[in-house]
Order: sequence, then C-alpha cells, then structure tokens
Amino acid sequence: METQSRGHLRGGGSTPPERIASCLLLTLITGVCCVHALEMSTGKIPFLEAVNGSTVLLPCTYASCIGITNLYFKWEFNDNGTMQKVADSVIPTDHVEPNKVNIYRERVEYVGSSKENNISILLWNITFEDAGVYNCFGKNPKEKGKNHTAFFTLTVVEELKVIDNTLTIIIASCVGGFIAFLMAFMLIKNFTLFVLAKIDEKNKECLVTSSGIDNTENGLSGSKSTPKKA
Repeated sequence: METQSRGHLRGGGSTPPERIASCLLLTLITGVCCVHALEMSTGKIPFLEAVNGSTVLLPCTYASCIGITNLYFKWEFNDNGTMQKVADSVIPTDHVEPNKVNIYRERVEYVGSSKENNISILLWNITFEDAGVYNCFGKNPKEKGKNHTAFFTLTVVEELKVIDNTLTIIIASCVGGFIAFLMAFMLIKNFTLFVLAKIDEKNKECLVTSSGIDNTENGLSGSKSTPKKA
C-alpha cells in the first residue's frame, strides 16, 4: 500500500515534456519582448546638416511588440547640458492619435501619425541656435517604468559645402580608359590571330597544290605515263 501511494504521488507530480517545452518557449518569447518591448528610432542616419533659414524634419518612430497604453513621448533639446522640452504628449493606445501635442518652442510643428508609429517634428526657419542634439524620449506604462531615448544631431551652416569630385572623376576616367584600352587590345589581338590563321591556312593549301603539280610533271602521280615512241 505504501509503495502504491508513493508511486501515485510520484506520477501525479510529474510534468509532461510537451508542457515543459511550451513553458520554456513562452518564457523565452516573453523575455525577448520585455527586453525589446519599446524601441525609439531616429532613422539609420541620426544626423543632418542644414542651411540656416531652412526647414528640417527631426524624425522619430516607435515600436513595441507588446502594444502601448498611454505612451508618453517628448522631444528635448540639449542646450549645453541643460535639457529643454520641445514637445510632448500621450498616445492612448495603438493607432490612436494623441488628444493634444504640447509645443514649448517657437517654429516647431508636430507632424507625426500614430497610424505609422511616427512622432516626428518639423523645425521651421532654423537658426544657428537650433543646432545641437535632440532627444526623442518614450515611456510605455506597460513596461513598468522603463525609459527609452533616441538621439538626433542637427548641424546648421551658412551654406552647404560643394564637394570637389575632381579626383574621383580623374580616377574614374583612368579606370574607364584602361578598361577601354584593354578591350581594344583584346579585339585587335583576336583579329590579328584570326588573319594570321587564315593566311597560314591559305599557304598550306598553296603548298599542297604546288606539290601535286610537281609530282605530276615528274611522273609520280597515280596515273600511268605513256612511253614515248622511238
């Protein structure tokens, strides 16, 4: 009886391998999502050089594999170590536009769209004072207080530099000329070999013909010669 009870308890406490594998997979997926739950991005090239007086776009997008609820975002400008708020708002949930976007600086316009997970802003008529590092910040309450930030650097210049492509053009011309010369050389070489082969073939034909004529005159051909009468 005691043995049966122990066996019953041992069997009842066991877990099927399929259930263990499912739990491990769920834990792994949940862990990955928790690590990369919210991501802020200012693009593959997070910097821009613009002319004084122009209008520029400061891009920023967000992504979350667990969804968002009351996502708080803001733009900040790093003014010599002092963070100045540029704009902020709250996005209620996925694909729902914020009720109001607060703008704290002049010449700033919000152009984002929650349908595209976009929270970009425009800077109108930029000045040299607008140059610096901008922070795109996001906080999703679903992540229990985790913060995420992406950076974008704006450089303001009087005029864009004209890139001197002279050296590049010279190198490209040299390479192109060398390739053209090589192709012409190969064509001339092949044509010369073809002509020489034809001339050699013609000379061989002439030698065979001449040899046949000489043999006939000397009576060495396959036909019988008629003896001369005395």
